[in-house]
Amino acid sequence: MEVRLFPNATRPGAGLKPRRESLRPLLPQHARHCPVLEAGSAVGFFVYPALEPNESFHIEYQGEGRYGFVYMIQTPGGKWEGVFTVGIQLPIGTIGMMKEEVTFVAKKPPVSAEAAKSIMRAFVVPEDCGTPPGAIALRGAWNFRTPPGWDTVYSPIFNMIDRPVAPALVVRVETDWYAHDTEFRYVLQPGEGIPGAHSLPLGQVFFIPREEVTMTDCTKEEIAEIRKSAEEFFLEKAKHKISTPTGVQYSPHYIRLSREQQDKDKK
Repeated sequence: MEVRLFPNATRPGAGLKPRRESLRPLLPQHARHCPVLEAGSAVGFFVYPALEPNESFHIEYQGEGRYGFVYMIQTPGGKWEGVFTVGIQLPIGTIGMMKEEVTFVAKKPPVSAEAAKSIMRAFVVPEDCGTPPGAIALRGAWNFRTPPGWDTVYSPIFNMIDRPVAPALVVRVETDWYAHDTEFRYVLQPGEGIPGAHSLPLGQVFFIPREEVTMTDCTKEEIAEIRKSAEEFFLEKAKHKISTPTGVQYSPHYIRLSREQQDKDKK
């Protein structure tokens, strides 16, 4: 299957391209040798913000419909310095308009207030904030056009267990016909924030067909074959155990069979 990419409209070309990643460094060692967990982590692709290596941002939910966005650049000496902030105030209830107030750190701003708002909108979608309260929408560097009949699912990063982890809303879009800008929607408590950096993924995307799924009971013969296959698998798995230098035991039997199956599928 081929998925086509098109860039962030405000900053085309900035940001890393989507990529797969099966490792999660903060998982305990025994989990890193679990092939089904690694395969789950590698579902789909990481998506990154439209940032250059010397840029970063931070967005915070301040409560009562207020958000604070900070845009920073790295100096030649390696120090991060704020360039401007954008305060976002959502209307209370259904009355009023959204307000955006720009504050510059330097006395001689390198960009105008309108340009600062445009830069902020390359990373954040203010119109999608606040639903539900505390929600923020982070925009990715690349968007997706899927083949006919395939959708894109936008999710948080799988198997990230380091705390605190902000809850996220999972979105499924029919990207074979709808030109959807990649967004990841997290929900923050007052005082919580999310950083953005060149090599820090915002979320994960994967692609699924819109084909209907029908559930059918296995026959008695099929159930017997399944149970026999499971017994044979666990017997072979026990024969191929390996110990790591720290004493953790694991078996590579599943991954060996998986690779054999993949090789057969390619032929």
